[in-house]
Amino acid sequence: MTTEIPTLPVFRLHRGTAPLLISLPHDGSAIPEALAARMTPEARRAPDTDWHVSRLYAFASVLGASILVPAYSRYVIDLNRPPDDVSLYPGQNTTGLCPRVRFSGDPVYLPGEEPAPDEIAARVGIWWRPYHDALREELDRLRAAHGRVRLWEGHSIRGECPFLFEGRLPDFNLGTAAGASCAPALQARLEAVLAAQAGGDWVSNGRFKGGHITRHYGDPANGIDAVQLEISQRIYMDEDSFEYDEARAADTQRVLRALLEACLA
Repeated sequence: MTTEIPTLPVFRLHRGTAPLLISLPHDGSAIPEALAARMTPEARRAPDTDWHVSRLYAFASVLGASILVPAYSRYVIDLNRPPDDVSLYPGQNTTGLCPRVRFSGDPVYLPGEEPAPDEIAARVGIWWRPYHDALREELDRLRAAHGRVRLWEGHSIRGECPFLFEGRLPDFNLGTAAGASCAPALQARLEAVLAAQAGGDWVSNGRFKGGHITRHYGDPANGIDAVQLEISQRIYMDEDSFEYDEARAADTQRVLRALLEACLA
C-alpha cells in the first residue's frame, strides 16, 4: 500500500507579533482519496475532527497571535501523538498516531486495510514532520523576539464519549501536564479566568492533561509555556450534524478571549 502525496498544503501558518502561538492540530478534515477508499464509510466523514476550532479561534489574530492549522484529518496522522506512538494515557482507551479505531471504538479501516509500519513512517515524514518543524520554528522566532512565548493547544471533542471517558466531560478542560508544561503563575491566572467565567463547568488536569505537543514543547524553565484546552463541542456547535452555532460560539469565544488575554498579561 502506498501513501498519497498531499494535494493540499499540509498546514497554514498565520504569523503574528505577540508572544503567543495557537496550534490547532486536529482542525483538519481532509483525507486523500486513495486512503479514504480503504476506510469504513463512517470514518470517511472524519467524525473525530475538532470541528471549526480554527473558526472559533480566528479572533486571536486581532490579539497578535500566530495560528497554525493543518489541512488533513487526524485519521491520516495524529499530529498530537509522539512519532514513536507511545501511549499518552497508559491503561486508558485512546487512539494512536495513525488511528485504527474511532472515538466510538469502531474501526477506521476496512478489514485488511490498516497501515503497515513502513506506511506509518512515510506518513510521519509527509504530514507529521512539516507541522512540527513549523511549530518549532515559530516558537523559536517568537521566543527570540520576546524572551518568552506561550503555546496554546486548542482542541474540542464530543461532550460524551464512553470509549474514552465516563460520563459528561466538563465544558472547559485545561491541561498543563499536571503543572509541568507551564509556569505556576500562568496556570493560576487561567484557572482564575475559568472560575470566574465558565460557571463551574471546568476542570484542570482532569481526563485531558495535554497531548504530545503540550508535553514535548512545554519548557517553562527555558521560556516556553504550553497549555492545552479541550472544550466540549456542545458549547459551540451541534455535535451530531457538525454545524457551527453562532450564538453558542459567541459565548464560548468570550471565555477563550479572556483566557488568551491572561496568557498575554
